[in-house]
Amino acid sequence: MTRVLFATSEVYPLVKTGGLADVSASLPEALCRLGYDVNILLPGYPSAMAAASRTGTSPLAQFSIDGFKVTLVESRLPGTAVTIWLVDCPQLFGREGNPYQNDQGEDWPDNAQRFKLFAEVGARIAMGQAGLAWCPEIVHCNDWQSALLPVFLQAYPERPGTVFTIHNLAYQGLFPQTTFAALGLPETLWRYDQLEFHGQLSFIKGGLVFSDRITTVSPGYAEEIQTPELGYGLDGLLRYRRPQLSGILNGIDTRTWNPEDDQYLDRHYGRDHLKNKRLCQTALLQTMGLAANGAALLGFIGRLVEQKGLDWLLSVMPPLLERGCQFAILGSGEARFEAPLKELARKWPAHVSLKIGYDEALAHRITAGCDLFLMPSRFEPCGLNQMYSLRYGTIPVVHAVGGLRDTVFDPADTGIDHANGFCFKSPDPVSFLEAVERALDCHKNRKAWRRLQENGMAGDYSWTQSAVHYGELYQGILAERQTPIKT
Repeated sequence: MTRVLFATSEVYPLVKTGGLADVSASLPEALCRLGYDVNILLPGYPSAMAAASRTGTSPLAQFSIDGFKVTLVESRLPGTAVTIWLVDCPQLFGREGNPYQNDQGEDWPDNAQRFKLFAEVGARIAMGQAGLAWCPEIVHCNDWQSALLPVFLQAYPERPGTVFTIHNLAYQGLFPQTTFAALGLPETLWRYDQLEFHGQLSFIKGGLVFSDRITTVSPGYAEEIQTPELGYGLDGLLRYRRPQLSGILNGIDTRTWNPEDDQYLDRHYGRDHLKNKRLCQTALLQTMGLAANGAALLGFIGRLVEQKGLDWLLSVMPPLLERGCQFAILGSGEARFEAPLKELARKWPAHVSLKIGYDEALAHRITAGCDLFLMPSRFEPCGLNQMYSLRYGTIPVVHAVGGLRDTVFDPADTGIDHANGFCFKSPDPVSFLEAVERALDCHKNRKAWRRLQENGMAGDYSWTQSAVHYGELYQGILAERQTPIKT
């Protein structure tokens, strides 16, 4: 049974700001079902500690790093058999709210120290220096918050194998050179081919340079990040490491996201009995205060930021409202996008409903109750919402980038018998509007629409195959390594 330490900065339902939390819950559990011994390592944020305490916790070890007292606390991921270890360090992680930012949306000034310590704890566990009886054979790191872990391990010939997964290359963990000095990192790491990046300290380069394998969350995104447009200055490094780079498409938790027994829905339905989907829409309209007038209902769930194409969404909403469409929108983000959405909701109260924030139950109800689900992202490493909507028979309209183009297939490209949604390829609101209008025209054709729904709902969006691919990746690393791993 291969032992895997899965280091991540968020895990649903303990703490969540985005898709990383969903992946960090679902993938380890899927690997456990395949026979892997996976332990998750997570910072001990207050919300995580509180959620874990309801499942039951026990202290495993105590030690000091950089003058900070650390307690390693063991618990179980709620509803699973997966072990989770929480890095309890109140001075660094004992802050309410967002794991990375304060109430004003500003990064915590000591984020570098916080996640350097998190990585050092992971390295101690990996090298058998934390007083535990368990040592991993593979350390799987995720995004910049755990990217120093492979850096700390690279000095040990007997170290475990390492995997680094990029969930979103736009977030790199960049800090001034003074921070590099303050963290006490070895001066030998301050090189352009290691942690230095245009005069700054780059956490993510630690994972990209020192890991045995690099993965990202879709085959499409693996290709895109090797281009100047989406490589964020790291495309040259990623092209250099292309032999070690692969894209493995994320899955979804098909037990939580299942229209046939979704706990958040009053009525359930499936691919061969879609009648209750209309009743889900009726309930959603009532919940969100929209008129029940038979119009097409378009949904959006996500961060209200430029990456998600909010400016394009705002451009197409007025002509679609004039056409009679309705919108159910859930999310939060930048004031420059929230304000015009609020104004549209004020001017069109029977057609636009906006909920600022995140509501898990409402997310499920929007996914089930809408006719179309909109994802005009400028880039999208994988995307989960399009897979949720496909599973629920809600037709996605997406920008053909990253994981969106790997999962959504347009009838114009494949024919109606193999299609499940609509795509636009030119990065502009005109192309987006044209795709939505094609979808609305198809919506009038009951037979064609039903075929799209059935195709989407027949897809396999589970973690089963993706977990197998990660397992093959782990075994490949272990087969390559010449030095026996410390046990």
